[in-house]
Amino acid sequence: MTYRGCRPGILQLIKIMLVRGIGIRDINTVLKVSIIKVLKVLKSDEYAIKPKRSHYDCLETDELWTYVGKKKNKVWLSYAYHRERGEIVAYNRDIKTAEKLKERIHERGISYELIATDNGDNFLGVFGEGGHLVGKEHTVGIEGNKCRLRHRIRRVFRRTCCFSERVYNHLKAFDMVFFYINYGFV
Repeated sequence: MTYRGCRPGILQLIKIMLVRGIGIRDINTVLKVSIIKVLKVLKSDEYAIKPKRSHYDCLETDELWTYVGKKKNKVWLSYAYHRERGEIVAYNRDIKTAEKLKERIHERGISYELIATDNGDNFLGVFGEGGHLVGKEHTVGIEGNKCRLRHRIRRVFRRTCCFSERVYNHLKAFDMVFFYINYGFV
């Protein structure tokens, strides 16, 4: 019997299963490939997010938390989202440093007219008073996207027993899902 990890189309199946909320061990069982093979696909560096435009009229920003290792280890993720295009423009893993999200947006050469947040406390001081919309009515798109993330990636489920064991794997899972949301897998 030959090893199934080398069969044509298996990488595509692993990618799709990873972004559709199926855990690493479940993929190992269903596809009969090694956990190492699944982790190699997850850790691939081909999932870099590149903005599709250089200017956006309004970016919605929000944060979410997940766990790594155990429920006591919260990991925060903040990101910028463009509602009309359904595009995740940039993200950063530390909620306490909204400056890093702003830096990441500017590093990518992105300009914007408005920033919308549901809670101005984390982002208002960083993005400034001008062009800042605060309130749930301005972040409908990103809140809906968070719901989509919860459906797509087990690490974001509100009540879960699925955790990443390492922060690196955790962030790579988000790289892959954000890439899939923006571009899909061809």
